[in-house]
Amino acid sequence: MVRTYHVIFSTYGFWLPNDPRGSGSDCVAATHLQRFGPAVNVQTKQSVAHRPHDCAVRKAAKEQLKYPPVIFDRVQARAVARGFAQVLQEYDYPVYACTILPQHVHLVIGRHARAIERIVAHLKRGATLKLFEEDRHPLMHYRGPRGAVPSPWSKRTGWTVYLNDEQTVRHRIQYVEQNPVKEGKPQQHWSFVKPFAP
Repeated sequence: MVRTYHVIFSTYGFWLPNDPRGSGSDCVAATHLQRFGPAVNVQTKQSVAHRPHDCAVRKAAKEQLKYPPVIFDRVQARAVARGFAQVLQEYDYPVYACTILPQHVHLVIGRHARAIERIVAHLKRGATLKLFEEDRHPLMHYRGPRGAVPSPWSKRTGWTVYLNDEQTVRHRIQYVEQNPVKEGKPQQHWSFVKPFAP
């Protein structure tokens, strides 16, 4: 039985479908990115972020994006957290760990009647609405002809790892909590995070 989920989702432009390290994508839909190589689908549950890769190719592909890659500053990260908090309160989603980094988010989310993909969509939407509300949306200056603003998030749902035993859940909670520390940032403490109780 699935106890919890470790979900990771990224901001726009962080992890492209043809990232040299691989991705969860099966194809590269954007024609302007196809010349940087095909999608390299990976199914592993382990992070591929530290795999050796051609940084120059990755950088060149990002320079061809329609909008600049989204990198949250501290104020924007706090707005994202407030958006998450509203969604979690409204839908009663249990969260046992959360880290909001400049270009991606980690959460350990407890089991719920709704599918995890739906939960992630709710979280992204809530965070985006809060960024608008606080006038902090990073792509607000790129409105289309009809006034639509691009999403600050990647189109992909993200990565989801299903956690089925208490030891694994506790290990992932610790991993998420220590993630900012690995980047030289302070550990994060959000009021909506609940203690894990099996």
